Amino acid sequence: MSASDLPAILGGIPLRLAGPPAWPDDWPEVTAALDACLRDGSWGKYHGPNCAALVDQLNSFHGTAETILCASGTVAVELALRGVRVEPGDEVILAAYDFKANFQNVLTIGATPVLVDIDPQTWQLDVRQLEAAVSGKTKAIIVSHLHGGWVPMQPVMEIADRLGLLVIEDACQATGAILDGRRAGTAGHVGVLSFGGSKLLTSGRGGAVMTSVPEVAQRVRLFTQRGNEAYPLSEMQAAVLRPQLDRLDERNIVRWENVRQLMSELSRRSSSAGGSVLRPIIEGCLTTDVDRPAFFKLGLQYDIVNSVGLSRETFAAAMRAEGIAIDLGFRSLHRIHSRRRFRAVGDLPNADHCDNHVLVLHHPVLLNDPDSLRQISDAVDRVYHHAEAINKASGT
Repeated sequence: MSASDLPAILGGIPLRLAGPPAWPDDWPEVTAALDACLRDGSWGKYHGPNCAALVDQLNSFHGTAETILCASGTVAVELALRGVRVEPGDEVILAAYDFKANFQNVLTIGATPVLVDIDPQTWQLDVRQLEAAVSGKTKAIIVSHLHGGWVPMQPVMEIADRLGLLVIEDACQATGAILDGRRAGTAGHVGVLSFGGSKLLTSGRGGAVMTSVPEVAQRVRLFTQRGNEAYPLSEMQAAVLRPQLDRLDERNIVRWENVRQLMSELSRRSSSAGGSVLRPIIEGCLTTDVDRPAFFKLGLQYDIVNSVGLSRETFAAAMRAEGIAIDLGFRSLHRIHSRRRFRAVGDLPNADHCDNHVLVLHHPVLLNDPDSLRQISDAVDRVYHHAEAINKASGT
C-alpha cells in the first residue's frame, strides 16, 4: 500500500497538506481599519469614535436598545447575571452540557448552578425540564445555542415569564444567527456575544451585553463604571470588528450552505457504508425554513459502533493528522465539578451521552470551496477504512 493511500496518522500523506485554514483570514477591510486607527491615533485613546460606532452598529444589526461592550464573552455572561440581579444564595438554571465558564460565572457571584439535561434530538438544553428545575431560590436561566444548534426560545420565555424568571441568551457560538425570525441573543431579557480569537467576529478578545430592558443595562453600567471602565473593549478592537460585522450575514450564509452540502455528503457516504460514523447535531434542530443557524463550531455526533470500534479520541487525532480541525466537544458540567457545587435535576443521561460522543469542526473550513468540504468526507472514509490498523498502532 502506498503512502498516498494510508491515513496520515499511519505515515500517509495528509489530505490537507497545509492543515486547517487560518483564522482570522486575510481581510483587506480589517487591514484598512487598522491603518485608519494608526492615522487618527484612536488606537491609543480611551474614548475614540470606534466603540461608539460599533455599539450603534450592533444595536441596528440586532434590533436591541442597548449594547455594552466588554473584555470577553465570559465577562459578558457575568455582567448579564449581575444585570438580572442574581445574588449570593440564588439559583441559576443551565444545561448540564454547556461551556464551563457559564457554570463558573454563576459560582463567582455566589449563586448555585442548577443543571438540566439535554434534549436527545437536538443536543441542546431540554426545555421540557425547566419547570422541574425551578425552586423558591431560582432567579434566572442561561440558554446557550451550541455547535450550530439552538434552543427554541419561545417556550423558554413563556415559562420564564409565567414563573417570574429572567433569561440570559448566550449567543457566543451563534453570532448573527436567525432563530424563529429573530437574531440570536435578542429573544431573552439579555443576550451576550463573544469576540474571542476563534469566534465568527474576532478582535482577539472581547464581548458584548445586549438588552432592551433599561434596568438591566443600568445595573451593568453601575457595576462596570469605577471611575473608568473596569472591563473595556479597546478602540482598536472595535475598529476591526466593524468591517467583520458588515460581512457577517454574507459569511454565515456561505457557512450554512456548506454545512448543508457536508451533511448531504456525509449522509450519502454513510448510507453506502451501512452506517453513520458522523452525524451533524444540526439535523435535530431543522424544524422550519426561516431559521438560519451560525456555525462557530459544527457539532457532530460520533458513533463508535459504526466506526468499527475506533475511539472518539483516536478518531479525532486521525482527522487532525489529515489537516481537518476536528476536536472533542465540551466536558459535561456535572462530570468536571464537585457535586457539592451544583444541584442536578435527575441523572442527566443525555448530557453523559454528549460528554462521550460530541465532536466539533472549527468553522474556517466552512468558508472554503467544495473541494475542501469533500476532503472532510474523504478523511472520514480514509480513517474508517483503516480503523483496525489505527487501533493497533495506537494500542487500543
